[in-house]
Amino acid sequence: MANTREPLLHPVPILSLRPTQMTVGMREVREKRERWREHKSKKKQAELLGKHMIPVVLGPDARHYVVDHHHLARALHDEGVKDVLVTVIGDLSMVDREAFWGVMDNKRWVYPYDAKGVRRHFKDLPKTVANLKDDPFRSLAGELRRAGGFAKDTTPFSEFLWADFLRRKVKRKTVETHFAAAMEHALAAAKSHDAVYLPGWCGPASDD
Repeated sequence: MANTREPLLHPVPILSLRPTQMTVGMREVREKRERWREHKSKKKQAELLGKHMIPVVLGPDARHYVVDHHHLARALHDEGVKDVLVTVIGDLSMVDREAFWGVMDNKRWVYPYDAKGVRRHFKDLPKTVANLKDDPFRSLAGELRRAGGFAKDTTPFSEFLWADFLRRKVKRKTVETHFAAAMEHALAAAKSHDAVYLPGWCGPASDD
């Protein structure tokens, strides 16, 4: 088992990367695409790729399973980038194929929930980053964190936990058609005691 992140200095095709989640926030993907376009020179783009390697786990089938930066990988794919550098954070190549997803789940390296927050079978995970579906509440959670609604946290898939919380507090139509209004609702909900159990909660301090 790899204990440290080990960069692979040879490029890996983006479409060979296997996602470990079902959705991304497409609003966030679009923002990353815009930032990528700001790096117009090939040199600057190469520097950006070198600074943002994709964390992966090696599977028993010699595939690379993405455990973070799904939004970046999808954005780069949509921008026509063919290859990326990856960082190996775990080696499960010795695990039996039948046991692989159970081990990934135990280590919290997979999040098999769909755009409605419903847990699905591991076989329903998309085979490439191109097949990741949009969850507008994941976009709302990402924007909420950037606005200071909650703190960045090391808890795996923490923004999906917030997305599921917001799914119960804000109407989907509002998120899709009036994002600014959805953000107001999200900020109020994030500061409430209802959110105290969530990672990175930074609601009002107690007077006690």
